[in-house]
Amino acid sequence: MITWRRLTEADFPLLRSWLLQPHVARWWNHETSPEAVERDFGPVARDEEPSEDLLVFADGTPVGLVQRCRYGDYPEYLAELAPILVVDPETVSLDYLVGDPDRCGRGLGSRIIAAVVAATWTDYPAAPAVVVPVAAANRASWRALEKAGLSRVAEGELEPDNPVDDRDHVVYRVERGTSGPAGPRCPGVRPSVEASAPTPPPALPRPSGAG
Repeated sequence: MITWRRLTEADFPLLRSWLLQPHVARWWNHETSPEAVERDFGPVARDEEPSEDLLVFADGTPVGLVQRCRYGDYPEYLAELAPILVVDPETVSLDYLVGDPDRCGRGLGSRIIAAVVAATWTDYPAAPAVVVPVAAANRASWRALEKAGLSRVAEGELEPDNPVDDRDHVVYRVERGTSGPAGPRCPGVRPSVEASAPTPPPALPRPSGAG
């Protein structure tokens, strides 16, 4: 069962431990000092940013993070993406990571994505679609999107999260009313206090998921 809640400041040590994992650091390329984690994730945890950070659980055990936001809340994302794909400002973007390397490669990432996408239609009733740009070299990430029911709709150049990567990206989308492989009732219906949202501002979804 996939569930989630809003990330809180009490979760920052766990999040930091995930950001230090090589498989996460390769794509998120995030500063990992306690001060940096507080700086970059604190505003969202305190509801000072119009995005969400979701701590995701599998059968009650914390396993990863999903960041979620509306493109319209961050016009710089719309402007950067526009040469590749024009999206409605109400469209939602995701970024994601599975923190425990022992849980990677087992389909958990795609299950998490499918569950959060299914809940997004209720959480964001005006959203016509979920659109996720991913570094083209991050095959594990875009394969997880495909398995969750998203389709590749564009390719082009975007600023990479990690400067060692080139600018090649692929863009995936799923439309409202489209169910993924798990169907519209995929596990992960949000708990009563649900949650959340790649670098400007730092705690937002970078187009490079580490799922």
